[in-house]
Amino acid sequence: MREDRPVGVPIYDFATHRRRPEVRRVDPAPIVIVEGILVLADSELRAQFDIKVFVDTDDDIRVFRRIRRDIEQRGRTFESVRQQYYATVRPMTLEYALPSKRFADLVIPEGGENHVALDVLATKLRSIIGR
Repeated sequence: MREDRPVGVPIYDFATHRRRPEVRRVDPAPIVIVEGILVLADSELRAQFDIKVFVDTDDDIRVFRRIRRDIEQRGRTFESVRQQYYATVRPMTLEYALPSKRFADLVIPEGGENHVALDVLATKLRSIIGR
């Protein structure tokens, strides 16, 4: 619910696979961007958004980004990344994340490199904040 007050956003610890006890404070603003691979899959959450955007990226690009990030930033092995991908990431992507694209007001193809779509979004956001 929009109450024009600060909120505490949970912080996820990828090393322990749990939320950290501390939260990140987010102050009210004319525009609040909520991001995540499953935000459009939840109908109650979707109902809170004025604009719903789905950034669509090719499967091969997504998986290689995940491999690189998990190995370089999270200290995981290729084998652990591969195992998690086939056990949970791929099935959940197919079941929840990709089908949620149909709920988007704007689908940005090419993984955010589509400058026309980004210009459309930027124009809409500028209209909201009055610039």
